[in-house]
Formats: sequence, C-alpha cells, structure tokens
Amino acid sequence: MNGSDRILPYTRWVGAIIIPFLVAAFIILYLFPTHTDALFAWTINPPITAMFLASAYAGGIWFFVQVVRPNRWHAVRYGFPAVFVFATLLAISTFLHWEKFHFGHISFIVWVTLYIATPFLVFAAMIANAPADPRAPDDRDARIPWPVRILLALVGLCALATGIFLFVVPQVAIDVWAWQLTPLTARVCGAILTLPGLVNVWMLGDARWSAFRQIFQAQLASLVFIGGALAIRSGDLDWSRPSTPMFVCGIVASFVVYAALYLWGEASMRRSAPVVRAAPQD
Repeated sequence: MNGSDRILPYTRWVGAIIIPFLVAAFIILYLFPTHTDALFAWTINPPITAMFLASAYAGGIWFFVQVVRPNRWHAVRYGFPAVFVFATLLAISTFLHWEKFHFGHISFIVWVTLYIATPFLVFAAMIANAPADPRAPDDRDARIPWPVRILLALVGLCALATGIFLFVVPQVAIDVWAWQLTPLTARVCGAILTLPGLVNVWMLGDARWSAFRQIFQAQLASLVFIGGALAIRSGDLDWSRPSTPMFVCGIVASFVVYAALYLWGEASMRRSAPVVRAAPQD
C-alpha cells in the first residue's frame, strides 16, 4: 500500500460524526416507517418512501464505517462527491418545503443541523484528502474491463437523470412514479438516485477495482434493503403505472449486475500477482 494513500484524521472525524445520525435515522425509518408523524423530522407517506430513504442510509453507514476504520483514501474517495450532492439536495429540499417539517421536534433540529453542516464538512474532507490518491493500484488489485465500466457508467447516468428529473420537476414526477409522492418526497427520492449515478460515472476515468469495491459493498447493502422495502410495502406500489414494474425490475437487475461485478472483482483481485514496488532511493 502506498504510504501517501491515507485518510486524514479530519476525514475520519467527519465519518465518525455522521455514522450515529445515520444509524438513528435508519432505525426510525426502516423499522417504524408508519410512525414518522411522531418520530421523524416530517411525516412521510406512504411508508415505502421512508424505507427507501432508510435504505440509502444503510449504504451510508457501511460507507462511513470504511472511512473511519484503517483504510486507504482511494478506496472511498469516489463516494464523497456523491454524498456531497445528496446532502446538498436534501438541504435544498428542506428549505423549499420548510412548512412540512415538525418544528421544535428533536428530529427536526437534528435534521436541519445535519444537512446544513454535512455538505460543508464533506466538501472540505473531499478537497483536503484528494491529493492523497497516488492513482496507483493496490498491492493486489484488478482492472475493470472498459466495456463493463461503460455499461455501469450508463446505468449511473440513467439513475442520475432520473434523480434530477424527480428533483427539478417533482410535480411531473408525481404523476408517473411507482408510488405516491409529494413534491418533498419526490425531491428526496431524486436525491437518493443521484448516489449511484455519481459513483458509477467515475469508472470512466479509473479502472482500479480497489477504488470501487467498498463503495459497491455499500450500494449492495442499499439494494438489499430497497428489495426488502419493496417486499414489505408492496401494497404502497401503484401497479397501474408502467414505472412500477420498471423500477422493481431495475432494482433486481442492479443487484444482480452489482453482485456479479463484486464477485468477479474479488476473484480477480485474489488471482492477481502482488505488485512489487521499488524501494525508495536515498
């Protein structure tokens, strides 16, 4: 491992600060999605939307654990732009729909504080740590084939475009989405969909499996919980809309593709020859 490829203490502290809030939000939204009127920053209906947001938080928990533990910067760096955009969009959504929130509730105070501070904290970590990536592979690594990178980048661009559509024109999205939305929840769902989009596009410029494997672990965690939400709250889905089977099939297909890539990457990494690095010269 290259000695310069390290996560700065500040960046670890940012991760350590964020994780407890993600855990608390996940527990409330995934385990008690029908009680957001009493437990969360705003009332979320139908419950599948709460579980969809919780699924993003599940991936976020896994991601920031990788940031906090002993690790390399290049293994997590491509998650930071996605988190920055996600948090920024949620901050904007909060102020655009201020009247929908439970003023004075502890969860509202935490929500507002978190989404005002997080974009700045994450952006600062991203900029401060960026020079640490030596652009070198791990001692054992695999190179993602160019066709696979193009395919996943296209998948990411589709997710990103859908997320932008939901965020920018929520009133239009409400009429076509797979379940009932409000302008606020449409924008929240749009912010969630930007996460995989902004990760995958980086593959066009970086073929190192080690730069994506831990972020893909987080994405797989999110997909598992989204699948659970679709099964548990299937009654919230509007099957009269074409977007519903498209969304469900897209989640299943994404899980299959991501899992296959992950298994391939891990097997290729184990088969790769260790990189022999030259000793530093005096």
